[in-house]
Amino acid sequence: MSAESGGPEASGPSGASRASAVQDGAPAAAGGFAIAPDAPRRTPLVAALAAALCSLGGNAISLVALPIIALQLTGSPLAAGVAGVFATVPLVIGGALGGVLVDRFGYRRSSIVADLASGLAVLAVPLLHAVGGLSFPALLALAFVGGLLDPPGDTAKTSLTPDLARLAGVSITRAAGAQSAVQRTAMMLGAGLAGTVIGLAGPMAALVVDAGAFAIAAVLVAVFVPRRLLAAPAAEAAVASAGAASVPEDAAPGASSTGGFVAGLRFVARSPLLRAIVLLVTLTNAIDAAGMTVLKPLYATEVLGNPALLGFMVGCFAAGALIGSAVFGVVGHRWSGRAMFAACFVLAGTPPYLAMALGAPAPVLLPVLLASGLAAGALNPMISTAMYGLVPDGMRARVFGVTTAGVVATMPLGAFLGGLAADAFGLGPTVAACAILYAVLGASPLVLRSFDGLAAARGDA
Repeated sequence: MSAESGGPEASGPSGASRASAVQDGAPAAAGGFAIAPDAPRRTPLVAALAAALCSLGGNAISLVALPIIALQLTGSPLAAGVAGVFATVPLVIGGALGGVLVDRFGYRRSSIVADLASGLAVLAVPLLHAVGGLSFPALLALAFVGGLLDPPGDTAKTSLTPDLARLAGVSITRAAGAQSAVQRTAMMLGAGLAGTVIGLAGPMAALVVDAGAFAIAAVLVAVFVPRRLLAAPAAEAAVASAGAASVPEDAAPGASSTGGFVAGLRFVARSPLLRAIVLLVTLTNAIDAAGMTVLKPLYATEVLGNPALLGFMVGCFAAGALIGSAVFGVVGHRWSGRAMFAACFVLAGTPPYLAMALGAPAPVLLPVLLASGLAAGALNPMISTAMYGLVPDGMRARVFGVTTAGVVATMPLGAFLGGLAADAFGLGPTVAACAILYAVLGASPLVLRSFDGLAAARGDA
């Protein structure tokens, strides 16, 4: 790679016209990197997206491997639900505090540290198993630590995207689409790789691969995302003039963690669209947490008879979502809005649970998951584009941290109730109830006027 991507930017019309450097991606004026005035540099953006691909792919491997390990250790759906609680509670904590910590320590540094620490937490599971020291409580503790580190790392990479997109000369809409494509690709590749490795060598080997993916992500950001960039005078002036009006005082880098979180919470509370999105995704994530940590692992193990098929179930959905987000980026944005959002939500969640309720075999279930993924693929670009348009630079990490905490807030409860329901009523009735709930929640944007603002996802605004 070229040297221009690894160190300080020094070019510009003249030395006297250059702005001061911003260290380690920490917020300057309105937040994040300042923007270089010379030719576009795309290597940092590509490296950051590649790092997100590796770290999110690692998360997908954990998502598949850890529930199977919990079932193998205990044989209990309720215990798998408890493991899901320990994996998701830290997402709430990390989401609540992660944005403030990322703003305080810088996007780049936070991304590197979070990925390295996540890799160590994941690697500890197979290491303990190899020496005969992996108990169910130890698995719960490591799942908690790993989950606690994910939101800050994801928030840091998300917060880098707009600044690196401007550096690369890429529109924010295209960058958001690329980010969504990376998320979908990571889930598809990570889940498929997990299924393959679990089928060949077991879930512990999959976690070793997972730890390696986190290490690669940390190296990519450390090597290719610059520590500092230089701001163009015009860009800096625009940021300074807009920042005073749009960024609350308590959103400054020196704000306390509590004050920063409250500032982000107030921003979300004042936006009807953000409130509505967070509420809808929060409720459906509770269902998905039950599905991912308990119901789908049980279905793969007990109905399909092969735990490795869980990876291919997740991978098929992610593959469909990748195609769906690509199609949306080309033509779908022309029809984006409440009706499309509701239709995609219903189709993304209801058919897979309905198919499992009917006892669908793998040759039927996998295409259903693929088709549902096509509908799900349009959701993230609509949400991301609308959020980037609503949230000013100086509030970005705080608001993303708050929304991350909000949308995962019910996941621990969902995981626990999923295990409890499967244990008490059986797998079939539980997945049937999930299908009905998803249909009702997914259709809610048709009657809630707060979702009118999703029309902002059209075009390059």
